[in-house]
Amino acid sequence: MIGRLRGLVAEVGEEDALIDVAGVGYVVRCGSRTLAHLPALGEEAVLHVETQWSEATGMRLYGFLGRDERRAFVVLQSIQGVGPKAALGVLDILSPAELAQAAAREDKAAVARANGVGPKLALRIVTELKDKPLTDGPAAAFHATAMSPAPLAPSATGEAVSALMGLGIAEVNARRVVEQAALRLGDEATVQVLIKAGLQELGR
Repeated sequence: MIGRLRGLVAEVGEEDALIDVAGVGYVVRCGSRTLAHLPALGEEAVLHVETQWSEATGMRLYGFLGRDERRAFVVLQSIQGVGPKAALGVLDILSPAELAQAAAREDKAAVARANGVGPKLALRIVTELKDKPLTDGPAAAFHATAMSPAPLAPSATGEAVSALMGLGIAEVNARRVVEQAALRLGDEATVQVLIKAGLQELGR
């Protein structure tokens, strides 16, 4: 089973990308958000991959820029009526942290904006996700907090990523350095500490 790919971006289509790994091209299906944030053609990309196989389609690879997105993709498909296409559609409009917030608020309207997701399915998604963690590490703690009745606050990693993006840094790079900083510094790292560590990693 393929769990991660590191290679050069050879082609980018409407629904997938071709990643060249040591001369072997892997077709990886991605959501539009992931495709939009891939590096330029010929540059190196790292994709977290969910491998699925069926008799009808054979093996298919689904790629994501972050581990949390891959985990959310898997969790979404554990819900009746949610297939790969609908799961990608949800993650195109909501990050895992935003999806956790929507589930905590029972905000089915936010989920129903995704392609292929109607009101009934959106209600089922927010209802079932209230009891399922969507992310690992610091974001998992956010999800647990989001399930409490207290007012919701953005995760430290999410705020740090947004702040770096506000400085003109591409989302894929912002997420990469903030996730690395969060893993290194632990769950107690503040937004300011994560931003500083991210900027240092980027050489700014």
